[in-house]
Amino acid sequence: MQHGLFITFEGIDGAGKSSHIEALAQAFGAAGRTVTLTREPGGTPLAERLRELLLHQPMDALTEALLAFAGRRDHLRCVIEPALARGEVVLCDRFTDATFAYQGAGRGVDAGLLSQLEHTVQAGSGQNPDSVRNPDLTLWFDVAPEVAAARLAAARAPDRFEAQPVEFFRRVAGGYAQRMAEAPARFARIDAARAREQVAAEVLAQVAARGWLGGGGGVHG
Repeated sequence: MQHGLFITFEGIDGAGKSSHIEALAQAFGAAGRTVTLTREPGGTPLAERLRELLLHQPMDALTEALLAFAGRRDHLRCVIEPALARGEVVLCDRFTDATFAYQGAGRGVDAGLLSQLEHTVQAGSGQNPDSVRNPDLTLWFDVAPEVAAARLAAARAPDRFEAQPVEFFRRVAGGYAQRMAEAPARFARIDAARAREQVAAEVLAQVAARGWLGGGGGVHG
């Protein structure tokens, strides 16, 4: 049986990452892999209810982080780990890096506390009880906060996070850069300021370079 793959898409709001997830899912499907598409916050009925609270209800930064990890625990147990055990490709719109970037760098929650939560919530994943579940690859869609803000303004009414000032997103982007510095082998930085076609080609190239798009499917929402 093929090994499961866990690939996450990260970036500040307006980076354009979400529009590329479906294209990568189709590429994996064409290669004969079964794909599970999911997202955070969210991914399970419980976690989707927590998402609504996170996006629309006022709360402090630590409460945000705790809700994010609570939803993540349910998401891992109910969706991510079972799919990986079946040998599927899991494509997830955001994961733990987002919590370090938004609640950590953006809101000021202590990184040491977030690391403790990360190890507690993501421990015992897979076959190794001492392991901590992390993505096999994180695609970081990096774009200037000013560009992202302009894209959001033209797209939709903002949620509680999207409505933050540009300076907040500068801190968030710095948080992503710090996560990449700590785990460079896991990350691939995508220049998301380029034309959509160029970004799409880079996404496929990064995955193909790891030998993951060759040979013998479907897509689960």
